[in-house]
Amino acid sequence: MRPILLKGHERSITVVKFNFDGDLLFTGSKDHTPSVWRSENGERLGTFNGHKGTIWDLDVCRFSKRVVTASADATARLWDCETGECLKVFTHHGPVRGAAWADGSNMFATISDPFVDHNAQISVYDVPENDDPSTYSDTPRLEIELPKGPDGKRVNATNIVWLNLNEALFVTFDNGSIRLYDPVTGDELDEFFPHEKKINRVSFNLDKTLFITSSADFTAKLYDVVDLRHLKTYKTDRPVNDAVISETKDHILLGGGQEAMSVTTTSGKVGKFETRFFHLVYEEEFGTVKGHFGPINALAINPNGRCYASGAEDGYIRLHFFDKSYLDMKDPVPEEMEEGEEEFDEGEEKEVEEDEGSD
Repeated sequence: MRPILLKGHERSITVVKFNFDGDLLFTGSKDHTPSVWRSENGERLGTFNGHKGTIWDLDVCRFSKRVVTASADATARLWDCETGECLKVFTHHGPVRGAAWADGSNMFATISDPFVDHNAQISVYDVPENDDPSTYSDTPRLEIELPKGPDGKRVNATNIVWLNLNEALFVTFDNGSIRLYDPVTGDELDEFFPHEKKINRVSFNLDKTLFITSSADFTAKLYDVVDLRHLKTYKTDRPVNDAVISETKDHILLGGGQEAMSVTTTSGKVGKFETRFFHLVYEEEFGTVKGHFGPINALAINPNGRCYASGAEDGYIRLHFFDKSYLDMKDPVPEEMEEGEEEFDEGEEKEVEEDEGSD
């Protein structure tokens, strides 16, 4: 597998994302400058300049016309994807942790951390595509406060996603919980606890029928979106920072490693900074890809299934193109007994046919 090393950021990578078509790769890091790359050859097309803090998250709209970025400088910014021009700055009370486009690309939602007297909150902004950006309101259409819990502890949101048809806002938290909110009224619709520790990242498949959560409790869990049913658990021996679902194969990619602050106390072999491949159904690990010199913070797989990108604490993005052997690989069926059963079934069918013939 040949990786292309993308050297464009000066500090740790925080987010990597392909657009819907898979021809562009968007990356954010702690160096304040999101970048966009051509995914087929790793050429950097440009940067989005203007933020004054870490880029925690970004999202690109369905047709790659506009990008929204979430930053620790307490702003979310709306950009023209083609020109790199900043269309609008949306000021928040605290650092912005996540941003996500709604279906239709006419509104987006953000999550921000608590700051001084202000609680953490979810904000929904209307940004109609055909309107002049100067007419967009600075204040969100909907604000959902996230106050302290009954025990006085703050619970901070870590990721936000819109579910299909904008039916609900899907928000993960650092106490291991996931909540669903009504995007019109702001009411809490549901809450459940897939993990015991912080959920670092959540990732959906393209149809938004499955999602996988990555947690500091050393596991990633696969869920059904419709009934929020737990399907599979992928166990590792280190914190999982990101996990993605392959669109073309029944595979899961996991990235993680030790926390960055403890990396210097151990050798590179112990840190385990590789991307790990698991079988989606059987929960078995069947391969790893090494290369990074720090924990992998972000993963993304191209919708066409031909390549994936990983971004790590070392500041590099590695764009890996799968070999033909992987693309042509058929997943083994582990139970040999089933084959015998199938033969037996075929035999039964033959007997039935013979019986019918004798009639």
